[in-house]
Amino acid sequence: MLAVPIGSLEQHGPHLPLDTDTRIAVELGRRLSRARTDVVVAPPVSYGASGEHAGFAGTLLIDHAVLADLLLELIRSARASFSGVVLISSHGGNYEALSLVSERCRVDGEAAVLWTPAVPGGDAHAGRTETSLMLAIDPGAVRIERAEAGCTDPLEALMPRLRAEGVRPISSNGVLGDPQGASAAEGELLLAAMTDDLVRTLGARWPYAGQRA
Repeated sequence: MLAVPIGSLEQHGPHLPLDTDTRIAVELGRRLSRARTDVVVAPPVSYGASGEHAGFAGTLLIDHAVLADLLLELIRSARASFSGVVLISSHGGNYEALSLVSERCRVDGEAAVLWTPAVPGGDAHAGRTETSLMLAIDPGAVRIERAEAGCTDPLEALMPRLRAEGVRPISSNGVLGDPQGASAAEGELLLAAMTDDLVRTLGARWPYAGQRA
């Protein structure tokens, strides 16, 4: 089995690195491979569909259709060496591209699972959720002294404006949430819950007889 982490290179407020989403996806891939020794983790796809963050320095992005084509080519090329592919995407902006991939895989009969993490009650971007995750993954990459709240309105209420205007008109510092209270301990709990969900999802498609590491 091949796991392909998919992230982005985009602003994450004044305190988190540009590749936050990629780091999270890579860490989840690493934990999956520890739980299932039949999984090999590929190098990440480090650029995503980040058009909503285009108004901030450092953001590099690719179009949804281009990203979908890239991922489909990776899935197709993996046929010769792997029994299946799981795409681990930790950037919400990749949703449209993943939807295109899912439909194409359904039509073509590709052996692929597309998975994205979910945090019930978590904030949207560079807030407590992602800050806690990064404190657990690489605390040295977090400039916690620069952490500050951004727009804290619910994502559901913000989504129409995000799609139409992007992040900058809504949050000048690029944060959608509040990092206050973030901790490595909380991040570890989140990572464990995400990994459990990922392992269950993969197991529903490809049962695994081995034991967790």
